[in-house]
Amino acid sequence: MTRPLADGGPASGIDERHPPIKPRRVTFDWSETPLHWVPGDPVATHIINSFHIVLPEGEKWFIQCVKDARPYIKDERLLEEIKGFIGQEMVHARSHQGVLDQILEKNGIDVSKITDAAAKGNAERPELMAALKKKNPRAWRRRLRFELAAVAAIEHYTAVLGQWIMDNEGFEKSGVDPTMVDLLRWHGAEEVEHRSVVFDVYKAMGGRYPMRVAAWVVSLFFLYWALIGGSLYLLKQDPTVTKRITPLRVYRAYRRSVRRGHVPGIFRLLLGEAPVYLRPGHHPSKVCSTPQALDYLMRSPAARAAGYDPY
Repeated sequence: MTRPLADGGPASGIDERHPPIKPRRVTFDWSETPLHWVPGDPVATHIINSFHIVLPEGEKWFIQCVKDARPYIKDERLLEEIKGFIGQEMVHARSHQGVLDQILEKNGIDVSKITDAAAKGNAERPELMAALKKKNPRAWRRRLRFELAAVAAIEHYTAVLGQWIMDNEGFEKSGVDPTMVDLLRWHGAEEVEHRSVVFDVYKAMGGRYPMRVAAWVVSLFFLYWALIGGSLYLLKQDPTVTKRITPLRVYRAYRRSVRRGHVPGIFRLLLGEAPVYLRPGHHPSKVCSTPQALDYLMRSPAARAAGYDPY
């Protein structure tokens, strides 16, 4: 699934390890986007919608972790990259919240059970971390490193998914809603662009390989829960799905969606990336293509409308 570095194109001279990271204040108009924005494929629609559920609060947690580490970072270039990362993640959170508010909620799908719990956790975290830091600074630092390692693992998968979305031609062939395609590709391109930041923060905070492996295991279970549990949760609430939701029926529909290029193979993606991410000498800059990401951002309707030049 992981794509090696690409050569060529107008951005081929970019530094893959340290590309410029710019927030793009994009907006999306969802007024014409249907509930099943993958036509005739509610399973593929809701598998990807499961990301919309977890990303708004998830991105805020990513930001909290990096902000906690920022005072201890001495590298000026990494500090500048952290600034760009935080700006991008703030826009990502807001953009995915728009999908929840203007598509899912408008169509009678309530996801507050999940989002409220995540928001509560984010709201409580600063006080809990402050108390831990005061009581046991070494335990605070270990917990922060573990959280950064978990975020770095998730960022690996979001970058790989971003590359898959940029490479995927199945969306256009199937008539997927163009606004949603732009959201997914814009977000995916920025995930590729900033894929090294949290990994580098983790290393700068003294993170070591064993903790990186342990955090990857935890992240893997979370991603399985988010994708599989989230999609089933949405399908059961979808007022247009009249057939009984059973695991076998959903699995068969999911396999059809994979063959059509509507979604990646989830199991292959999550487990197939293990040899890449768990390689001791791994660095995120060795996978995916920043030039391709920047080339898409030059063409993205939302990024162009925001007036940002990625170069």
